Amino acid sequence: MSEHRVFEESSAHESAEPSAFRKRLLDGLAASIEESGYANTKIDDIVRHARTSKRTFYEEFSSKNACYFVLLKATNESMRATIEAAVDPAEPWRLQVRQAIEAYFGTVESHPGLSLSWIRDLPAIDGASRSLQREGMDSLTQMLFQLGDAQGFRDAGIAPISRLTAILLLGGLRELTAAAIEDGESIRDVAEIAVAACIALLGTT
Repeated sequence: MSEHRVFEESSAHESAEPSAFRKRLLDGLAASIEESGYANTKIDDIVRHARTSKRTFYEEFSSKNACYFVLLKATNESMRATIEAAVDPAEPWRLQVRQAIEAYFGTVESHPGLSLSWIRDLPAIDGASRSLQREGMDSLTQMLFQLGDAQGFRDAGIAPISRLTAILLLGGLRELTAAAIEDGESIRDVAEIAVAACIALLGTT
């Protein structure tokens, strides 16, 4: 099994079940993206990493894109859960911002190729990609609304974040992420820049 696991199998028994094959294929796609990028990934690469067959692949997914969309949706949900779990709403608001940003970049650091692919490859795919992009952005925007409504923000008199500000923050973080990965910059150094920028922006709202 590839080291680039997005999903975990809990037992040997589950590996014989269809849901486990699906997880293995999603992990196989994630591993191939980290290795070669999405554009260069073939179904043969996915099944090689998943250690299964093309027949099994087509029993679970109709195409590479279909597999990719499921992977990105699950990754986005996982990232949101990670960020929400990392933030302590009782802490001062600046610390909450740091906790959220560090959790975000921690997920990026774990899967840089997949993170870059979400930003660069998905918009170039026709069809369902637009709705998936919108769904992912809406989910993270809603998360920012919830995080910004914590006691630490209210105590500091920080106004609830607007939808446009949320989009600005998320869009900026995404582009900063892509530039850092493409230029080989330290994710941790970039995180510090993002923390400072987000604090500056939120502190003026």
